[in-house]
Amino acid sequence: MTREQYILATQQNNLRTENAQFYPVGIYGWRKRCLYFFVLLLLVTMIVNLAMTIWILKVMNFTVDGMGNLRITKKGVRLEGVSEFLLPLYVKEIHSRKESPLVLQSDRNVTVNARNHNGQLTGQMTIGTEGVVFEHSVETPHIRAGPSQGLRLESPTRSLTMEAPKGVQISAVAGDFKASCRKELHLQSTDGEIFLNADNIKLGNLPQGSFTPSSPNSDAPRQTVYELCVCPNGKLYLSPAGASSTCQSSSNVCLWS
Repeated sequence: MTREQYILATQQNNLRTENAQFYPVGIYGWRKRCLYFFVLLLLVTMIVNLAMTIWILKVMNFTVDGMGNLRITKKGVRLEGVSEFLLPLYVKEIHSRKESPLVLQSDRNVTVNARNHNGQLTGQMTIGTEGVVFEHSVETPHIRAGPSQGLRLESPTRSLTMEAPKGVQISAVAGDFKASCRKELHLQSTDGEIFLNADNIKLGNLPQGSFTPSSPNSDAPRQTVYELCVCPNGKLYLSPAGASSTCQSSSNVCLWS
């Protein structure tokens, strides 16, 4: 190698060294600071997410068997304690633990619906402040009111029917039994009889027929004994008792019945 070639090669190496120092390799300056900032932000976010996840698992009481008061068993789902459902709940069966009551609580009404396979409503029970409202028929072996409270069966807009193949029994052991209606009260027996068994049988507010004796006497005592008369249509009325029956004499009551 000649001297000129050596000098030329040395100058080219010096130029390459200067160019390498003038154009450094890597991330420097504000780009490096931004990268460190984003890495630090990502690390803080991961730590916060991990802490929140651990906190949620601890508060909700997540376990391998379920969450909180909810336990998943081989027979289904078991819920213990007080729970609140914000959306409709569809289950096959709800029952409490042995010798423990089942409580359904709501700020307003509690409604239980029964539907067939087509989704049509076949029965409904609504519990509100005024009692229990049944949309369709009810089948139950026993109806009882609470302690020191009266029992009232009412149908405000429709009729109330009680049916049983072996009879319907209504009894008041320590009080009175009262049946009242606005229009007519029918007691009907198709194959038997209507039997009233009591020490005293009173029929109140019966109309009274007028009867004028053949020989009026102003000093006659006030009438206190009456005769019970029946019209052809079955209406009952009272007629002042006399020596003989006075129903025919005061039969004008039947004309207005």
